[in-house]
Amino acid sequence: MPKTRPFEEYTQEYEDWFTKNNNLYQSELNAIKEFIPPDKDGIEIGIGTGKFALPLGIKTGIDPSPKMAEISRNKGLEVIEAAAEDLPFENKEFDFVLIVTSVCFFDDVQQAFKEAYRILKPDGFIVIGLIDKNSELGKIYEKNKAKSKFYNEASFHSVDEITRYLKNASFKNFEYKQTIFTHENLLQEVKDGYGKGGFVTIKAEK
Repeated sequence: MPKTRPFEEYTQEYEDWFTKNNNLYQSELNAIKEFIPPDKDGIEIGIGTGKFALPLGIKTGIDPSPKMAEISRNKGLEVIEAAAEDLPFENKEFDFVLIVTSVCFFDDVQQAFKEAYRILKPDGFIVIGLIDKNSELGKIYEKNKAKSKFYNEASFHSVDEITRYLKNASFKNFEYKQTIFTHENLLQEVKDGYGKGGFVTIKAEK
Protein backbone atom coordinates (compact mmCIF):
# COMPACT_ATOMS: atom_id res chain seq x y z
CA MET A 1 0.00 0.00 0.00
CA PRO A 2 1.25 3.56 -0.70
CA LYS A 3 2.84 5.24 2.29
CA THR A 4 0.24 7.96 2.90
CA ARG A 5 0.03 8.02 6.70
CA PRO A 6 2.48 10.85 7.41
CA PHE A 7 0.95 13.00 4.69
CA GLU A 8 -2.51 12.48 6.11
CA GLU A 9 -1.43 13.25 9.68
CA TYR A 10 1.05 16.07 9.12
CA THR A 11 -0.34 17.96 6.15
CA GLN A 12 0.12 21.37 7.77
CA GLU A 13 3.74 20.60 8.68
CA TYR A 14 4.30 19.65 5.03
CA GLU A 15 2.89 22.99 3.88
CA ASP A 16 4.89 24.87 6.52
CA TRP A 17 8.19 23.44 5.24
CA PHE A 18 7.79 25.28 1.94
CA THR A 19 7.12 28.56 3.76
CA LYS A 20 10.03 28.19 6.17
CA ASN A 21 12.43 27.03 3.45
CA ASN A 22 11.21 29.15 0.58
CA ASN A 23 14.66 29.66 -0.96
CA LEU A 24 15.35 25.92 -1.06
CA TYR A 25 11.89 25.36 -2.54
CA GLN A 26 12.51 28.00 -5.21
CA SER A 27 15.89 26.43 -6.00
CA GLU A 28 14.24 23.05 -6.54
CA LEU A 29 11.50 24.65 -8.63
CA ASN A 30 14.09 26.39 -10.81
CA ALA A 31 15.89 23.08 -11.44
CA ILE A 32 12.62 21.48 -12.55
CA LYS A 33 11.67 24.46 -14.74
CA GLU A 34 14.77 23.82 -16.86
CA PHE A 35 12.98 20.77 -18.29
CA ILE A 36 9.28 21.77 -18.29
CA PRO A 37 8.02 23.58 -21.42
CA PRO A 38 5.06 25.94 -20.97
CA ASP A 39 2.97 24.61 -23.86
CA LYS A 40 2.78 20.88 -23.10
CA ASP A 41 0.11 18.78 -21.40
CA GLY A 42 1.69 17.15 -18.36
CA ILE A 43 0.72 15.21 -15.26
CA GLU A 44 2.36 15.13 -11.85
CA ILE A 45 2.52 11.76 -10.10
CA GLY A 46 2.48 12.40 -6.36
CA ILE A 47 1.06 15.88 -6.77
CA GLY A 48 0.64 16.42 -3.02
CA THR A 49 -0.76 19.87 -2.30
CA GLY A 50 0.20 21.24 -5.71
CA LYS A 51 3.38 23.04 -4.65
CA PHE A 52 5.11 22.17 -7.92
CA ALA A 53 2.20 21.61 -10.29
CA LEU A 54 0.67 25.06 -9.81
CA PRO A 55 3.74 27.22 -10.62
CA LEU A 56 4.67 24.87 -13.48
CA GLY A 57 1.24 25.10 -15.12
CA ILE A 58 0.41 21.41 -14.61
CA LYS A 59 -3.33 20.95 -14.18
CA THR A 60 -3.62 17.18 -13.59
CA GLY A 61 -2.16 14.84 -11.01
CA ILE A 62 -2.55 11.72 -8.94
CA ASP A 63 -1.89 11.20 -5.25
CA PRO A 64 -2.74 8.36 -2.86
CA SER A 65 -3.39 10.76 0.04
CA PRO A 66 -7.07 11.84 0.17
CA LYS A 67 -6.25 14.84 2.34
CA MET A 68 -3.55 16.18 0.04
CA ALA A 69 -5.63 15.44 -3.05
CA GLU A 70 -8.47 17.52 -1.58
CA ILE A 71 -6.14 20.45 -0.91
CA SER A 72 -4.97 20.35 -4.53
CA ARG A 73 -8.55 20.21 -5.78
CA ASN A 74 -9.36 23.29 -3.72
CA LYS A 75 -6.57 25.05 -5.62
CA GLY A 76 -8.25 24.23 -8.93
CA LEU A 77 -6.24 21.15 -9.86
CA GLU A 78 -7.74 17.91 -11.19
CA VAL A 79 -6.53 15.14 -8.89
CA ILE A 80 -7.34 11.44 -8.86
CA GLU A 81 -6.56 9.34 -5.79
CA ALA A 82 -4.41 6.55 -7.18
CA ALA A 83 -1.01 4.87 -6.90
CA ALA A 84 1.91 5.42 -9.28
CA GLU A 85 2.08 1.70 -10.01
CA ASP A 86 -1.46 1.59 -11.45
CA LEU A 87 -2.27 4.82 -13.25
CA PRO A 88 -5.95 5.37 -14.21
CA PHE A 89 -5.17 6.72 -17.69
CA GLU A 90 -5.16 5.46 -21.25
CA ASN A 91 -1.99 4.79 -23.23
CA LYS A 92 -0.23 7.79 -24.79
CA GLU A 93 -2.27 10.51 -23.04
CA PHE A 94 0.35 13.00 -21.86
CA ASP A 95 3.27 15.01 -23.24
CA PHE A 96 5.26 14.61 -20.03
CA VAL A 97 5.21 13.09 -16.56
CA LEU A 98 6.64 14.88 -13.52
CA ILE A 99 7.58 13.11 -10.27
CA VAL A 100 9.10 15.24 -7.48
CA THR A 101 10.49 13.68 -4.27
CA SER A 102 7.87 10.93 -4.45
CA VAL A 103 9.94 8.05 -5.83
CA CYS A 104 11.28 7.24 -2.36
CA PHE A 105 7.71 6.39 -1.27
CA PHE A 106 6.81 4.11 -4.19
CA ASP A 107 6.16 0.44 -3.42
CA ASP A 108 7.56 -0.61 -6.81
CA VAL A 109 9.72 1.97 -8.59
CA GLN A 110 10.16 -0.16 -11.71
CA GLN A 111 6.43 -0.68 -12.17
CA ALA A 112 5.77 3.03 -11.59
CA PHE A 113 8.20 3.98 -14.36
CA LYS A 114 6.68 1.41 -16.72
CA GLU A 115 3.28 2.98 -16.06
CA ALA A 116 4.69 6.47 -16.70
CA TYR A 117 6.14 5.24 -19.99
CA ARG A 118 2.78 3.75 -20.97
CA ILE A 119 0.78 6.97 -20.55
CA LEU A 120 3.30 9.12 -22.44
CA LYS A 121 2.84 10.10 -26.07
CA PRO A 122 5.47 8.72 -28.49
CA ASP A 123 7.57 11.91 -28.25
CA GLY A 124 6.90 12.35 -24.51
CA PHE A 125 9.34 12.56 -21.65
CA ILE A 126 9.62 12.09 -17.90
CA VAL A 127 11.15 14.48 -15.34
CA ILE A 128 12.20 13.16 -11.94
CA GLY A 129 13.18 15.41 -9.03
CA LEU A 130 14.87 13.64 -6.13
CA ILE A 131 17.17 13.92 -3.15
CA ASP A 132 20.32 12.12 -4.34
CA LYS A 133 21.17 9.47 -1.73
CA ASN A 134 24.88 9.80 -2.54
CA SER A 135 25.00 13.58 -1.98
CA GLU A 136 25.88 15.25 1.31
CA LEU A 137 22.24 16.29 1.71
CA GLY A 138 21.09 12.75 0.91
CA LYS A 139 23.40 11.33 3.56
CA ILE A 140 21.93 13.74 6.12
CA TYR A 141 18.38 12.70 5.16
CA GLU A 142 19.31 9.01 5.37
CA LYS A 143 21.03 9.41 8.74
CA ASN A 144 18.07 11.27 10.26
CA LYS A 145 15.14 9.58 8.54
CA ALA A 146 14.18 7.47 11.58
CA LYS A 147 13.38 10.73 13.41
CA SER A 148 11.51 12.30 10.49
CA LYS A 149 7.71 12.44 10.38
CA PHE A 150 7.79 12.17 6.61
CA TYR A 151 10.85 10.15 5.65
CA ASN A 152 10.98 7.41 8.31
CA GLU A 153 9.40 5.00 5.80
CA ALA A 154 11.22 6.37 2.74
CA SER A 155 13.70 4.44 0.60
CA PHE A 156 16.14 6.98 -0.82
CA HIS A 157 17.81 6.35 -4.18
CA SER A 158 20.92 7.57 -5.94
CA VAL A 159 20.76 9.21 -9.37
CA ASP A 160 22.48 6.17 -10.86
CA GLU A 161 19.86 3.83 -9.38
CA ILE A 162 16.98 5.90 -10.77
CA THR A 163 18.71 6.08 -14.15
CA ARG A 164 18.91 2.27 -14.24
CA TYR A 165 15.22 1.96 -13.39
CA LEU A 166 14.36 4.41 -16.17
CA LYS A 167 16.53 2.57 -18.70
CA ASN A 168 14.86 -0.71 -17.74
CA ALA A 169 11.52 0.98 -18.48
CA SER A 170 12.85 1.84 -21.99
CA PHE A 171 13.57 5.56 -21.39
CA LYS A 172 16.53 7.11 -23.21
CA ASN A 173 18.44 10.38 -23.89
CA PHE A 174 19.15 11.45 -20.32
CA GLU A 175 19.83 14.99 -19.07
CA TYR A 176 20.62 16.07 -15.51
CA LYS A 177 20.44 19.31 -13.50
CA GLN A 178 21.45 19.83 -9.87
CA THR A 179 21.00 22.36 -7.08
CA ILE A 180 21.04 22.60 -3.23
CA PHE A 181 24.79 22.69 -2.61
CA THR A 182 24.28 23.78 1.01
CA HIS A 183 21.27 22.93 3.18
CA GLU A 184 21.12 26.51 4.43
CA ASN A 185 17.95 28.29 3.32
CA LEU A 186 19.55 30.19 0.45
CA LEU A 187 18.51 30.61 -3.17
CA GLN A 188 20.99 28.42 -5.04
CA GLU A 189 22.10 28.13 -8.63
CA VAL A 190 21.20 25.34 -11.01
CA LYS A 191 24.09 23.51 -12.66
CA ASP A 192 24.34 20.79 -15.29
CA GLY A 193 25.03 17.21 -14.28
CA TYR A 194 24.91 15.60 -10.86
CA GLY A 195 27.25 14.55 -8.07
CA LYS A 196 27.50 17.79 -6.11
CA GLY A 197 23.94 19.01 -5.57
CA GLY A 198 21.59 17.40 -3.08
CA PHE A 199 18.54 17.88 -5.34
CA VAL A 200 18.79 16.49 -8.87
CA THR A 201 16.37 16.59 -11.78
CA ILE A 202 16.52 13.91 -14.46
CA LYS A 203 14.90 14.21 -17.86
CA ALA A 204 14.52 11.13 -20.08
CA GLU A 205 12.65 10.62 -23.34
CA LYS A 206 10.27 7.86 -24.38
